[in-house]
Amino acid sequence: MIVPPFAAECLAHARDAWTAAHEHPFVKELAAGTLSTERFRFYQMQDARYLEAFADGCAVVSSRVVRPDDKIWWLDAAKMALVVEKGLHEGYGRTLGYTLDDIAALELTPNNRAYGDHMVINAHRGSLVEAIAALVPCPWLYVDLGTHLLADFGGAFPAEHPYKAWLDMYADPGFDEYMTRILAYLEQAAAAAGPAERERAKDAFLASVRYEWMFWEQAWTFQRWPV
Repeated sequence: MIVPPFAAECLAHARDAWTAAHEHPFVKELAAGTLSTERFRFYQMQDARYLEAFADGCAVVSSRVVRPDDKIWWLDAAKMALVVEKGLHEGYGRTLGYTLDDIAALELTPNNRAYGDHMVINAHRGSLVEAIAALVPCPWLYVDLGTHLLADFGGAFPAEHPYKAWLDMYADPGFDEYMTRILAYLEQAAAAAGPAERERAKDAFLASVRYEWMFWEQAWTFQRWPV
């Protein structure tokens, strides 16, 4: 996957947070297969609700781009977040003991609500480059993580790994095409934006990477509202 110049700037801007997200103990135990099912269940259920906000952000971006093919791509991205990932959550729900109704009734954690609001607010109020920059870290970080973990396992996750389905999804080479396209959209939006907009976009990207770390953290600590 070729990283365009502005995406590389965003990544450099968020490098410390990006590295921290890779090194969170939740990720390390997930990769090792030693993560407790309670933590993974907490993560999966919150993630299902997070993806609703991600889909909302993609749908808003589809209304802001001009070309019909671009509108379709963003609508498809929203659909993929809701439909493709739904299958993963249904499968783990049967294993971990939750249903789609349980997910619908779930109270969002403070971190999850803040992350979703961040994406949707940028989609509505920010420039197009800010809107896309706030969405990009989620798929990019997961694909990067999946790729690195697959290499660590020598090219194949063991059949007995308890989280093999999750790892396989994000190590799938098919995501490279998705990432190439979304990074190209980010680059196009950056080229059409002014310097101030591009700086705000880099900050929006950084905030999303920080929220990714916080997403691991909330599952690690079983985050609840304090009052």
